[in-house]
Amino acid sequence: REIKSRCHFRRLKEFTQAVGGDKVDVYTLIPDGTEPHEFQPTTQTIKHLGKSQLFVYSGLGMEPWAPKVVEAAKNTSLHTVNASQGVTPIALTDEEDVKEHGAYDPHIWLSLVNAQIEVSNIAAALLADPANADYYRNNAANYKKQLQALQDEYARKFASVSRKDFVTGHAAFAYLCRDFGLTQHSVESVFSSGEPSARQLARLADYCRANDVRTIFVEDMVSPKTSETLAREVGARVETIHTIETSEDDESYLDACATTWKDLCQQPALKWQKNKVTIIK
Repeated sequence: REIKSRCHFRRLKEFTQAVGGDKVDVYTLIPDGTEPHEFQPTTQTIKHLGKSQLFVYSGLGMEPWAPKVVEAAKNTSLHTVNASQGVTPIALTDEEDVKEHGAYDPHIWLSLVNAQIEVSNIAAALLADPANADYYRNNAANYKKQLQALQDEYARKFASVSRKDFVTGHAAFAYLCRDFGLTQHSVESVFSSGEPSARQLARLADYCRANDVRTIFVEDMVSPKTSETLAREVGARVETIHTIETSEDDESYLDACATTWKDLCQQPALKWQKNKVTIIK
């Protein structure tokens, strides 16, 4: 019998499906295309978890509602998986973000290194089904090989490009930057909430001019208005970049990562900066 599984959003579903194969019946708690940060559970969410055997959530403050919802489900057969267990987290620096969201940046899936840890955590939970243990281990190992192959490919590519910085709508890419020695500059904070001050925007515009930034990357699920204003001011173009939470153009996680990493690699070259993540203030 298939293990009924619920995951917070699309990419966790994909990781669970990769490990569980035809032994799991996997659904997301939110409709595809919904912004996961903004999801608020309903009575329907509790009902779904009440009938499930596995609940996979991302962790690091991404789902502050999770403990209460699990408790409300009153399901003693429900195994919960914190996919971030074992990930080395990146601390938030914005006091308002820390107050509202917790101490750490939750965008762990934007790292192929972290994705392998998430897959391992899901596999460990599925081993509670010992009859299929070898099946889960083999699936997890094969999928992690694919993740590592893409990591190795882009580690080589990013090492060879001269431009190691990029400008984006919100600061979601810290883990990617850590993996590849890049620097992100952003219009908005980690959680894309609120508007930057005129002073912040002016400093970012100065940075763009001084560093010949010709591309402003805008996330597909974030309003592009401020980024478009910045781009007009500095003579840059706006390009869409994906935070890989949902299924952009029905791409798999691996394909979506390759698309995003390729876009960053193909920026006009200028200068080298190493392994830091900053928001212009």
